[in-house]
Amino acid sequence: MKRCSIARRTFLLGLVATSVSGCGYPLALGSPRVSYTVRRTVDPRYRRTRVAYKTDESPGTIVVNTEERYLYAVEPDGWATRYGVGVGEQGLTLKGVAKIGNKAEWPSWRPTESMMRRKPRLVQYADGVPGGPENPLGARALYLYQGGRDTMFRLHGTNEPWTIGTAVSSGCVRLTNEDIIDLYDRTPVGTKVVLI
Repeated sequence: MKRCSIARRTFLLGLVATSVSGCGYPLALGSPRVSYTVRRTVDPRYRRTRVAYKTDESPGTIVVNTEERYLYAVEPDGWATRYGVGVGEQGLTLKGVAKIGNKAEWPSWRPTESMMRRKPRLVQYADGVPGGPENPLGARALYLYQGGRDTMFRLHGTNEPWTIGTAVSSGCVRLTNEDIIDLYDRTPVGTKVVLI
């Protein structure tokens, strides 16, 4: 009985951890990384909190500070909700001003051509990964547009909360699934996003 319980727990933990962060790629079940990392959680300093925040941006604007690894949802009267984020590897994160051009719950994911060139093993996902717990984009995605065009960068969830606060994605900004759901619910299409 004990062996069955342990095997079932290992299988379930493997399912939970089968994806790499947004704009990332799924992990193979049973990989050594899965069993090691699935027990870790988000660093406490990156947990969602309401903070005093001075900015010239209007309430409703989202500000992503990639160096600090924080996203700020600007509120009235000098306040913001601050979320810890994971950002792109060196040189891969979008910078500048964008808008939320689309939103999706449990979005599907397909690696971009440039991702497949950089990481040829991603070609196996060229047809895409359907939305759900094994998808690298997590529970929600906010699609970043510039000049009316999809940049292919997203604010999205992840099933790897231990990567929040790091620079490991292929350019997207990732939040925990709980945080992206909170941000998604308060963010309409058309919202201004400033990435610094």
